[in-house]
Amino acid sequence: MRYKKLHDWDVSPAEAVELQKRLRSQVRLQPLEDPIRFVAGCDISFNKFSDAIYAGIVVLELPGLEVIDRAGVATRTDFPYIPGLLSFRETPALLEAWEKLTVAPDVAMLDGQGLAHPRRFGIACHVGLLTGAPSLGCAKTVLVGKHDEPGERAGSYSLMVHRGETVGAAVRTRDRVSPVYVSPGHLLDLPGAIDIALRCVRGYPDRPRYRIPEPTRLAHLFVNSLRRGEPPD
Repeated sequence: MRYKKLHDWDVSPAEAVELQKRLRSQVRLQPLEDPIRFVAGCDISFNKFSDAIYAGIVVLELPGLEVIDRAGVATRTDFPYIPGLLSFRETPALLEAWEKLTVAPDVAMLDGQGLAHPRRFGIACHVGLLTGAPSLGCAKTVLVGKHDEPGERAGSYSLMVHRGETVGAAVRTRDRVSPVYVSPGHLLDLPGAIDIALRCVRGYPDRPRYRIPEPTRLAHLFVNSLRRGEPPD
C-alpha cells in the first residue's frame, strides 16, 4: 500500500517536536464516512537500548476478525528512545511493512496514542496522516490525561481529559479488567474510535476473551515472533 512522504526522517529531537506541532494542524477528527471491513493492527517490538526494530501489521476482516493479510520487517533506527517522540523511532519501520500489504485497510489501529499526547500528535495521528487511513490509538497505559474509573462491565468507558480538552477514553473491554486507552488519530472521532475498539475485542459483547482488541493483540504476537526469529503461526 502506498503512503505520503510528508517530511524527512533524519531529524533531531527538537526538529521532531516542531514537526509534531506543524503536522497537528493537518489532523482531522470526524465521523467515519464509510462502513469498515478491514482493520489493520500495527505494532513494534524493540529494546530501547538497541537500534534493532521489528514492525508488524496484521489485517483482520470484520465482523469475524479473521486474519486476511500481514506484513513485517526487521530493520534499524537511528532515532533515540524518547517518550512523546516514539513515532519518529517507530513509524518508518511501520511504513515499510505498510508498503508490503496486499489488502488496503479501512482503519489502522496503533498500539499507542493518538490525540492523547502532549502535543496532540501521537503515532496514530502520524500514521493516519501518512497513510491516509482513518486511525486510532489503543494503548495499554496513559501518556497524558486524567479520567474517572469506568464502570466494571465491558463496554463501559470514561473520558480522558488533559488541559481541559477531551483527548480519549478509558474503555473497559472485559468485566472488571483494567481498561485500555483509546484516542482518535486521523479521519476518525472519539465515538468512532471507541466503537471500533470494542468491535475488535474477540467475543465482545457476550464473552470478551482478551483485554486487548484483536488487531493490536495479534500484531503484538506477530512482531515478537519476528524478534525471536520464529516463523509466524
